[in-house]
Amino acid sequence: MAVDRVAFFGLSRIALCVVPAIVACASPSAWAQDYADSSGKSLIATADLRLVAADGERSWIDGGFGKSRFGPDAPLPANRLRIDPRAIEGDLAWTPQLGWSLGAMLAVTAQDGQEHPVDLSEAYLTWLRGPHGNLKLSGRAGLFWPPVSLEHSGATWAVTETITPSAINSWIGEEVKVGGAEATASTAIAHHGRVYATLGLFGFNDTAGTLLAFRGWALSDLKATAFGQVPLPPRAGFLQFAQAGTTRPVIELDNRPGYYARFGWTPEPAIRLHAFYYDNRGNPEASTAGGQWGWRTRFTELGGTAALGATRITAQAMAGRTGMGFPMAGGIWVDTRFRSAYALLTQTIGKGSLSGRIEAFGTRSEGSVSGPEDSEDGWAATLAARRSFGEHVTLLAEALHVDSDRDARARTALTPQQDQNVLQLSLRLHN
Repeated sequence: MAVDRVAFFGLSRIALCVVPAIVACASPSAWAQDYADSSGKSLIATADLRLVAADGERSWIDGGFGKSRFGPDAPLPANRLRIDPRAIEGDLAWTPQLGWSLGAMLAVTAQDGQEHPVDLSEAYLTWLRGPHGNLKLSGRAGLFWPPVSLEHSGATWAVTETITPSAINSWIGEEVKVGGAEATASTAIAHHGRVYATLGLFGFNDTAGTLLAFRGWALSDLKATAFGQVPLPPRAGFLQFAQAGTTRPVIELDNRPGYYARFGWTPEPAIRLHAFYYDNRGNPEASTAGGQWGWRTRFTELGGTAALGATRITAQAMAGRTGMGFPMAGGIWVDTRFRSAYALLTQTIGKGSLSGRIEAFGTRSEGSVSGPEDSEDGWAATLAARRSFGEHVTLLAEALHVDSDRDARARTALTPQQDQNVLQLSLRLHN
């Protein structure tokens, strides 16, 4: 618990230092709507109740190599699915207006599979400045997810059209939560829409890359919390002793700030395009006595949405590299390249929608200890339906199929190639 207090007070110091700087220098955006819930309510409460049926291998949340949040504890007979009712998540978000241009976000969550019963999800201050000519400015400082996902939205950072996010945005939710500050400026270009630029400086994200290297990609809506940890599957060689059996996504190890930049263009209201670059500048040789390691993680992400009447297309692609450990035999212990891409098609129908998503993902492990057996290739397909019943109830149904190949599964007596089917029915309640 001492580590928890260190992280908490460290995040507080970051917020106290950077907020005055943002206010003085100016800081949203046309992305400002991502900072708060579009409902306009200052207190948002949500609950997610589900029926889940899953076959395949053990879930990564239980220390396996499974690509889904759900999976049987032991292999099931062929063509069998186990159906479980689950209380998946409850969220409470408070978004007070502190002044004419200053606001805040404080969100706590209780998730099935989360380490602590209730944990902090996000906590940050926002500063929004009205248009000054063609220029709009905004910013935020505290603990939050960087503006990468095109599938999450609102004060509780929920997936809207499907139940499970893509592999890209699953990983962002699991490992890429930062403590820092960002500033955004946007301006109109005559006859060419608007352009946006965001710059973020952050810490407390030194372990980003741990899950990608040791587990690989996954499709899961479990989200990182401020003080929680998540399990890792069996590691190779002495890494099973050097690296703890869990990874903590929100932690500062090397006191080296990272940065990200996002550039966007909206040529017309129905089309939004962006490019994003992230570098946590982590020291791969930094570690704690408990086996948490720093990772040098960098990635580039491209994304966009296009609305064609009642049809919306969303697509993102990501490629990057992460590594940890000391140089040995010509390379550091773990050196992993990763990439993924998806396309999501959503058709609005009355008070609901139908969505289909196809995606591919892979990693290449080139480390001196973690070698080719920790590489993987895979793909996934998702079909989902959403229907709203009044203002407070939403029902979603989803079918997910994941197919992947990873030699490291042999450590748990599994064949490298595994596929899995997950069926979910989600009842979402919100005030």
